[in-house]
Amino acid sequence: MGFPPRLLNEGEEIAFDLRPHWWYFAKHGVAGVLVIALVWGVLQLDGDARSVGWWVFAVVAVVWAVWLTAALLSWMYTHFVVTSDRLIWRTGVLSRQGREIPLERVNDITFHQTLWERIIGAGDLMIESAGEQGQQRFTDIGHPDRVQQEIYRQIEANERRTASYSREATIPEQIEHLARLRDQGIVTEAEFEAKKRDLLSRM
Repeated sequence: MGFPPRLLNEGEEIAFDLRPHWWYFAKHGVAGVLVIALVWGVLQLDGDARSVGWWVFAVVAVVWAVWLTAALLSWMYTHFVVTSDRLIWRTGVLSRQGREIPLERVNDITFHQTLWERIIGAGDLMIESAGEQGQQRFTDIGHPDRVQQEIYRQIEANERRTASYSREATIPEQIEHLARLRDQGIVTEAEFEAKKRDLLSRM
């Protein structure tokens, strides 16, 4: 299940639609091994102790299965999306939460990988943006170095489009475009008013 196209803005294109790296399930896999090991432990018992052991195993197995299912659903509904206009993070099955960072607000992108994460191709992205959020960390990203490069490519392409638009569009058209960005929540009311005053002063 990919990121819903209905949530994209007009003309916006997806460059990356990522779910968490499979390392996200590492702790569930370790717990699964322990559950299997519990079977061996039960088989070492005799008589009533073995019967009790099987009941304990059944309860533990059900709890592990429910935990794994919940994690799988969370994984399926978690997206880290790089588009031509913004970065989007969405997660949650019943209750939802998310973040959006317009590309023009991204100030710096760094990634971090331990030695093991380099081997398996996982890591974290730290994205510093203008505004109240500051630096935000996104974990379990597959090949974060490649994602970093793609974000920078999209930022450069976005800047070229914006520069080209600014050269070609009239001042009223630029104000109308800014108003759409404000309505979409990409720029704040204060940013819109400041840019609008700047544009009007040029007329």
